[in-house]
Amino acid sequence: MMRMFGSIAPAVAALGMTAPAIAVEPEAFSGQATAIDGDTIEIHGRRVRLNGIDAPESRQVCEDAAKRDVPCGRQSAFFLADLMARHVVTCRAEGTDKYRRTIASCEVQGRDIGDAMVRAGHALAYRKYSMRYVGAEDAAKAAKAGMWRYDFLPAWEWRALEKRS
Repeated sequence: MMRMFGSIAPAVAALGMTAPAIAVEPEAFSGQATAIDGDTIEIHGRRVRLNGIDAPESRQVCEDAAKRDVPCGRQSAFFLADLMARHVVTCRAEGTDKYRRTIASCEVQGRDIGDAMVRAGHALAYRKYSMRYVGAEDAAKAAKAGMWRYDFLPAWEWRALEKRS
């Protein structure tokens, strides 16, 4: 069977025309936020995973020099809650994860929440998805901020061990 109509792209190109570029802005949303854990918040019932960071899981502990457990996961969540307390959080949606959470970069009072979490040592740069916070992580490590004072497993390794047990 013979095709009567081919793509119009060659004809458009022959005329020196180009298709208009359509810029799609990430969806912005804002409101009072609640910390679910150190890298997940909720705004108006919408679960939001902070892009580019990975914080200890809520049940995850670190170990101090005396080999005592330190509740790093809870400390991370409390730090995030304090950072956002009574302020409007503004986020830019960048996608959706496998748990149907919105993946977003968020700010509070003009401050990047991901940067604040990593710089304070309450989350790591999640290099698997972004290199954005590597400098903040290097600064936190050098300052022995937050969990950098302790022995700890990155959350992604801790989750993998939990999955196997």
